[in-house]
Amino acid sequence: MKNFWIKLVNWEAWHHHAKYIPLVPVWLWLCVKARSFWFFTASNPSLTFGGFEGEGKEEMYSQLPNSSYPNMVVIQPRISNADLIAIKDRNGFSYPFAVKPDIGMMGFMFRKITSEEQLFLYHKSMPVRYLMQTMIEYPLEVSVFYYRMPGQTKGKVTGFCVKQPPVVIGDGTSDLEKLITYHKDLEFLQAEMKERHKERLNLILAKDEAFALSFASNRRQGGKMLSLAHEMDDRLNARFDEISNHAKHFYYGRFDVKCVTVEDLKAGKNFAILEFNGAGAGIQHIYGNGLSLAEACKTILTHWRMMYEISIYNNRVNNVQFWKFFNGLKFLRAAKQNLEMLKKLDAEFPAL
Repeated sequence: MKNFWIKLVNWEAWHHHAKYIPLVPVWLWLCVKARSFWFFTASNPSLTFGGFEGEGKEEMYSQLPNSSYPNMVVIQPRISNADLIAIKDRNGFSYPFAVKPDIGMMGFMFRKITSEEQLFLYHKSMPVRYLMQTMIEYPLEVSVFYYRMPGQTKGKVTGFCVKQPPVVIGDGTSDLEKLITYHKDLEFLQAEMKERHKERLNLILAKDEAFALSFASNRRQGGKMLSLAHEMDDRLNARFDEISNHAKHFYYGRFDVKCVTVEDLKAGKNFAILEFNGAGAGIQHIYGNGLSLAEACKTILTHWRMMYEISIYNNRVNNVQFWKFFNGLKFLRAAKQNLEMLKKLDAEFPAL
């Protein structure tokens, strides 16, 4: 009961869909005005389904400047281990490196591979294509929400925050299970984290030793957001204007970026774009700012209006067609099934 009441009064701990429930009438009104249930598919014309869900990461990377994202290669499932190693070597990968599904969300099945044995285990378990990617070790991961109206070269960064992955710090006496139990930011993810690290729960960390519970920093994996609103300025806008204009048709969404410092990112050095999430991008800067639920909902509605205006402009001026209803419904169902498969696999697969 205590956990129930804590969660009830803390909207940031709710299921990620729960806060959208009171906003559903607004979303439906936008659909009515656009005369399409899938109006958002025109927001980013070069991404499948507008980048709402089910788009591939390879598709996204192919539209970014070459130097702006990690070295990566697509791996097809069921190829032989010999072919897998040949691809790794041919593309210059050395351990450790990252692997993640080409079509995925919320960090499910994102893993750090440190050995050939781990690579073979991951490859054997993955029924869908995935990416082998350079592991970016820059210390800072940030989320940058950005939009730009079609026909304009300048847009606006509307949200900027730090993304911190879930980490426990040893005290020299407590085992990993106890550290997870008493980690205040994992209050509602304890069972999942303990299942993921079930083979290490008796591990005792040395005093001040850090242990990463996940290499993904999104909230579904226990990540935490901290505001960087004070760092939003013309230089940050200019950096993402440059990236957006290179992509040509990335008009609305969130960039997840690793960098050495915020200053380096603004200067265009020592950074790597991990992902661009389009129409379905979570508005992560509503977290970690001490916003009330009403203030968070207001921010979400502001962004929905941006997406609507961009989509309508692309449809009416640039002749970008909205997806047909049944095509969109079929695609969304397939994307949901893929996500549920990855979620189940992630829960059963070792943390590595």
